[in-house]
Amino acid sequence: MIYRHFNAPSRAFSQFSHEIIRHPRLSSDAVRLLTWQLSLPQGARESLSRTAERARIGACAFARAKRQLKEEGFVHERRVQGPGGRWMTQQLVSSSPLTAGEAAKLLARTPLLACADPASPQVVPSPRKPAVGEPTTPSADGHPKKDPKGDTSHLPARTDTAESPHHEDARALVGALPLLSPALRHIPPAMRDELTRLAARWLDAGHTPTDVHEHVLRGLPGAGTSVHRPGGLVRYLLRDVPPRALPPRPAPPQPAPPQPMLSARLHGTRECSGDHIQPMLFRPLADETLCSACVPPVSAPS
Repeated sequence: MIYRHFNAPSRAFSQFSHEIIRHPRLSSDAVRLLTWQLSLPQGARESLSRTAERARIGACAFARAKRQLKEEGFVHERRVQGPGGRWMTQQLVSSSPLTAGEAAKLLARTPLLACADPASPQVVPSPRKPAVGEPTTPSADGHPKKDPKGDTSHLPARTDTAESPHHEDARALVGALPLLSPALRHIPPAMRDELTRLAARWLDAGHTPTDVHEHVLRGLPGAGTSVHRPGGLVRYLLRDVPPRALPPRPAPPQPAPPQPMLSARLHGTRECSGDHIQPMLFRPLADETLCSACVPPVSAPS
């Protein structure tokens, strides 16, 4: 049995609807981000990212919470061009879900100056002196003076722009992943193209879709362990393509066993050329070709 004790605060409190606190599709970070914003005083111009920083919400959790709030209609954004041609982002946070049309009407009444964060410094272009001489075309060839030896933050452009011949098979392979295990049911749709490219590399190397599915299943955690980012797990499992195991070579044919040599008992025998049901061997005394049973009897002289 649970007992609850609650003292109503006399100052510095905010009133929220139970629908926000108990929303079934909002994570705890999304609820905290929304309630924090709604508790700010009227006229405060604190951005959602600044609120997440103060609430100690990480970058990935903030992006997920903000996406949930936008999907449920609690947060709306639009890009507008303010005075001086500067672009800025207007954010609208509401205590109840709003449609895109309702949010657009409310944002249209908001002065553009209210979108700027007073804590951010105002960048004013400094006066520049004109360059001396005529403009010249920058050189587009040549090599850097020295090769970078440390880690660089930029990655080389991808050169494998050609589509794999197994692209459609790889797409079907990735689409069947949620059917393999409950842990793979919530792969983000935005990751399917990336996973399709990784799966196509496996198929290009000679692996079958069954091989890829079995490899993914072997990499899943044991029963009872939840997978919070199934798309990232599959991407990690398909990152390296092992060489395909070749089928075992067939054993070389064994030479026929040598015919057994005739025993000494049959040495010197000959097959009878007479009428026999089966071959009849006999040992001739000279050069005769008939056995004693086939030799006609010699008649006695009269």
